[in-house]
Amino acid sequence: MQVDFTIIIDLIGTFAFAISGIRLASHKQIDWFGAYIIGLVTAIGGGTFRDLLLGVTPFWILDAKYFITTGVALLATLVFKEKLFKMGNTLFLFDTIGLGLFTIVGITKSLDAGLPIWVCIVMGTITGSVGGVVRDVLLNEVPLIFRKDIYALASIAGGGVYFFGNFINLPVGILELLASLTVIIFRIVAVKFHIHLPQLKPLESNSGKKK
Repeated sequence: MQVDFTIIIDLIGTFAFAISGIRLASHKQIDWFGAYIIGLVTAIGGGTFRDLLLGVTPFWILDAKYFITTGVALLATLVFKEKLFKMGNTLFLFDTIGLGLFTIVGITKSLDAGLPIWVCIVMGTITGSVGGVVRDVLLNEVPLIFRKDIYALASIAGGGVYFFGNFINLPVGILELLASLTVIIFRIVAVKFHIHLPQLKPLESNSGKKK
């Protein structure tokens, strides 16, 4: 039961992240194949980096469903392009859903590897955020994780909820759902109410000031 639920959220997360990548690529005059590649690296980038750190074969090498799911996402974008592109918050919505779902996938896979709690939270954050970093770098955008918006911290919050729920023995399905919703809601609330960390600003130079 646990494995089935993890596979479901993995595929939904793949679809959501692929949509976010394809949606952003549409602003860069990229052809369909290029958009597919951007969607694919958005979907598999974080998990690939996680698996390399864990010393295991990257998941997409062993299963073609991530390539197929990305293809479905591209097809859905082409068919519903008018509706999706008119929604100004489409990129944010799908990116947030992908972040929440992939954070939980990263945590559960790290738990299966027998890693300690803090490492699992780090791996969950990497799984949820690195794909978006790769997407933004390829499209010459400042990665979301480096902007003032709450992003990686949302994954950390979801990881905290996951392990608290695990400590009080919540059923796995409910636990994973609550943790992923925590990430999603945390990020939505932060953006809606403009909650963010202070920006690091350079010191003002006195060289241009009159004495």
